[in-house]
Amino acid sequence: MRPKKPKMLVVDDEPDNLDLLYRTFRREFQVYKAESGIQALEVLEKEGEVAVIVSDQRMPEMKGTEFLSKTVTQFPNTVRIILTGFTDIEDLVEAINSGQVYKYITKPWDPNELRGVVQRAADTYELLKQKTEELEWSQAQMAVLATLMDVAQTSTDIESSLQPIADALGENFQADSCILQLMDGSDLAGSPVCYGQDERIDLGDDPLAQEAIASQMVQGVANVAGDAELGQLESYQSTGVKAHLVLPVVFRKQLLALASLQWKSPNAIQENEVEWIHRCTQQMALALASAKLAS
Repeated sequence: MRPKKPKMLVVDDEPDNLDLLYRTFRREFQVYKAESGIQALEVLEKEGEVAVIVSDQRMPEMKGTEFLSKTVTQFPNTVRIILTGFTDIEDLVEAINSGQVYKYITKPWDPNELRGVVQRAADTYELLKQKTEELEWSQAQMAVLATLMDVAQTSTDIESSLQPIADALGENFQADSCILQLMDGSDLAGSPVCYGQDERIDLGDDPLAQEAIASQMVQGVANVAGDAELGQLESYQSTGVKAHLVLPVVFRKQLLALASLQWKSPNAIQENEVEWIHRCTQQMALALASAKLAS
């Protein structure tokens, strides 16, 4: 499978320049075109975040720096480059100092120089995106751990501890649904505690849940449609679950509970993110064990 091309937006009110920019980058990038700042904002609203924006500075209705400033809040990781055919030092210095512009290129530009700048910009975007995601997942993990600490300290029985844990998992890891159910040996016990949408996979007859119970290891699928077995099951088709992660909660080799996170979008969870969640289940085992002792 070919790697997915990064997205790029080129903005210039001169059609010839716009076509040249498109031809220059179309092999390496998924390129979107806009003839004005206003049109470019409409493209971003429709297509979402792009890795790199290359914009002309002198355009009617809205300068390039003005357009780029309007993208900072919604798309902080996007890397912005200005093309300028004249010396407009005040605008450029202000834009660069405020973090709105990564670099400016003077017209007429050298194609090789521009390619190099854009490639470095794309690399910078990927690094920023990775760091942002790591920070967000770290914050989510800390929020869940705070709930687990509270449960460990305040719960008087294991049943009452389940709902706040399920809510914390679902909310902080942005799942559409979360199920937390106690175990009695290798059997699901009691009623499941749920967070989120009503339509969710029942763990009782779910292959991932059964494998997680048998192996006491995390089981998951990022894209149900690509799984030959799960993709054909009525439970997945009827609920619309496209990604599913099942985590056994184990304390001293004893399976205490089963946690299920379900998403209605495929690839909502990545391999490196599973580790963040798994760390929480290790702490969850301690919290549930404490609540069980308090019962």
